[in-house]
Amino acid sequence: MLTKYDELTYAIDSKIKPELSFDVIKRELVIGGRSAAIYFIDGFIKDEIFEKILEFLFKVSPEQLKGIENAKEFSERLMPYVEVEDTGDADAACTAVLSGATVLVVDSVADFLIVDTRTYPVRSVSEPEKDKTMRGAKDGFVETLIFNTAMIRRRVRDYNLRMEYYQIGEASKVDVAICFLDGKGDKKSIEILRKRLKSVNIKGISMTQQALAEVISPTFFFNPFPKIKYTERPDYASACLLEGRVLLIMDNSPTVMVFPTSFADFTKEANDYYFPPLTASYIRITRQLISIITVLLTPVFLLLINNPAYIPSWLSFIKLDQTPVIPIFIQLLILEFVIDGLRIASLNTPDNLSSSMSIIGGLLLSEFAINAGWFEAECILYMAFVAIAGFSQPSFEMGYAQKFIRIMLLFATEFLGIWGLAGGLIITLVTMAITKTLTGRNYFYPVIPFNLRDFLKLFIRPGIKE
Repeated sequence: MLTKYDELTYAIDSKIKPELSFDVIKRELVIGGRSAAIYFIDGFIKDEIFEKILEFLFKVSPEQLKGIENAKEFSERLMPYVEVEDTGDADAACTAVLSGATVLVVDSVADFLIVDTRTYPVRSVSEPEKDKTMRGAKDGFVETLIFNTAMIRRRVRDYNLRMEYYQIGEASKVDVAICFLDGKGDKKSIEILRKRLKSVNIKGISMTQQALAEVISPTFFFNPFPKIKYTERPDYASACLLEGRVLLIMDNSPTVMVFPTSFADFTKEANDYYFPPLTASYIRITRQLISIITVLLTPVFLLLINNPAYIPSWLSFIKLDQTPVIPIFIQLLILEFVIDGLRIASLNTPDNLSSSMSIIGGLLLSEFAINAGWFEAECILYMAFVAIAGFSQPSFEMGYAQKFIRIMLLFATEFLGIWGLAGGLIITLVTMAITKTLTGRNYFYPVIPFNLRDFLKLFIRPGIKE
């Protein structure tokens, strides 16, 4: 007849099968004259801490174990560690082991004892490569959930700060946390996130945060505008919390999702809050103007080249001296793809070669293309400006949304002329106007519905006291 100890160890052995994986460790020992076993993943356990725990447990006498019949009593009397919980669910115990915790089973003690002595491999909390500031903090989120929550706690020392834990994915069982200020956080966003996280039914999301984003906030395939803002900066995430936003933090990802998000949020960045209001307002307006120029520059250039009568006298210098070998429309499309090709290539190039290879590749390709007569110098100049100016947009998602709009306007302008350009702009504005955020608020807020105070904040960064 199987004892309770045999039943508990069999329940774990039959699921995680430690004999089949070298890094899944089952250590059998004797505590106070009773058989015991610990389960853990090699590489996740804090060796020094658990050595001290075992040293204490080996000194436990049979008399000390008398009367102890469940894991809760064992932890209260004999477990010298702070993060301990008990469970009778074998699936929960196995998940805890695979998540990095240690599970202890003791003969004649009902239930499993979960000791959270885990530690994860982690890189340094250095400043993100994309979200850099000229002044301010130089730390960034990492791939470990508990490290990220700690960096937020360090900045927001409010007793109303809440971190709600969820575990999603049938296979990956990824740890996720909703972070908000109780009483100040957007209640509708919190309720929607709770409901959708509880109903997530996907196999696994270990590779990307995008899978989770698509479950939480589905989007229409042909709508390029992002409805979630990501940040790798703890200071920016903390500022969003104080404004009443809600954060979604996911283990294995250095980016944090911010809810709710509208188009206006993509016009702001952390740099705006590290300078005086006048300087910050100038930077914000400059960034917005550059974004508009990157979308309209090449379509307007194409319109004027195709219709020389539209070119005013003060812009006569943009006229081409001779008929191009390749149509301007085709040149601009090719350059759009070439720029993305160079960007992808630079990502896959070793760091010590990426800068030099990008410069050499760009110079050789552009110089050869002009000399061979394939491309006009003006096209390369304008596309070079568009490529460089695109980096003024801190969001990759919004940057590609602008790119798709620009390509759509190129097609519309080439085939329909000025009416195509006007129609493309109207379609863009209508798409933004009918897009809804997670909470159902209009994506075009504060324009729709109009809010004068928030509209002015798009261009003018108010003082901290306001």
